[in-house]
Amino acid sequence: MRRLLPAALALLVSALLVSTLPVSVLPVRAQSVEEFYKGKTINLAIGFSVGGGYDLYARHLARFMGRHIPGNPAIVPQNMAGAGSLRAANFIYTAAPKDGTAFGTFSRTTGINPLLESGATFDGTKFSWLGSITDDVSLCITWHTTAVKNWSDFLKVPSTLGGQGPSSEPDVFARLYKNVFNAPIKLVAGYPGTNEIALAMERGEVDGLCGLSWSTIKTRHAQWLKDKKINLIVQASFKKVPEIGDVPLAVEQTKDTEKLQILKLFLAAQEMARPFAAPPGIPADRKAALVAAFDATMKDPEFLAEARKLDIDVNPVSGAALEALLAELYTTPKDVLKKAGESITK
Repeated sequence: MRRLLPAALALLVSALLVSTLPVSVLPVRAQSVEEFYKGKTINLAIGFSVGGGYDLYARHLARFMGRHIPGNPAIVPQNMAGAGSLRAANFIYTAAPKDGTAFGTFSRTTGINPLLESGATFDGTKFSWLGSITDDVSLCITWHTTAVKNWSDFLKVPSTLGGQGPSSEPDVFARLYKNVFNAPIKLVAGYPGTNEIALAMERGEVDGLCGLSWSTIKTRHAQWLKDKKINLIVQASFKKVPEIGDVPLAVEQTKDTEKLQILKLFLAAQEMARPFAAPPGIPADRKAALVAAFDATMKDPEFLAEARKLDIDVNPVSGAALEALLAELYTTPKDVLKKAGESITK
């Protein structure tokens, strides 16, 4: 038998080895962000019912943000009301796809809910925060026909306020003022959103509500202001908003150190007025693309022009700023957190 030449033998062995290698060890080119998103749909979960402020801001964002994401996916808003937006937050954190095809918006106080033992099943610092369209201030308001016209009345005259669920802003702030300031408030919970509470107030079912954003009042309910249909009772903010006028700040109504600590925990969340977050653990390149797209949308001339037409405030807070704020709030002393939790559950 003739011997194979050494070179020919080496080539034969090499070919046999390559043919028997498993496919998994062959080099595979990583899929780019653009390739992933091309032709895809991103679901935007809105933690409130149709017609409210969060719904308005989310739908406006959905119209423009996709054009700034590589691959230009469509963004489809889906209302997921329940438990004051806690249902949507829990969904985004635990059940939504973690591949970059889902994100959501929920109450500004949602990020701190786990600190207060409020039924949240997440860690607010672990969401993939994209940013907030604006910072904001919330107020307590009453209908013009009620006996509660101002802060002094609010502390003395019994009032019935509408609510949604334990973690919603109307419930949180109503209970906060009831327990911190001993305001004689009766809370009627169970409304799907602030839009429904507003209708109930107009019908006389409730006297008013707390935790309603100033941006919502002047966009969705500008006629109330024009016709002087509502009383502005108190601002949940660290500084007064000039256009609101001489409406007192909650933090100026006490000098008690403990009460101030409790109030400041909730007021800090006002910075997160219209927050958007994706699930934790999404691929880093897709998170970066979503964050960059959110930031770019905040500067999009068409987005800004349409926002002005809708009276939508655009004063963006970055995702990094939201992460830093929550990291700081999560260092709040446990004894303060315990008392803060008690102040919104009784």
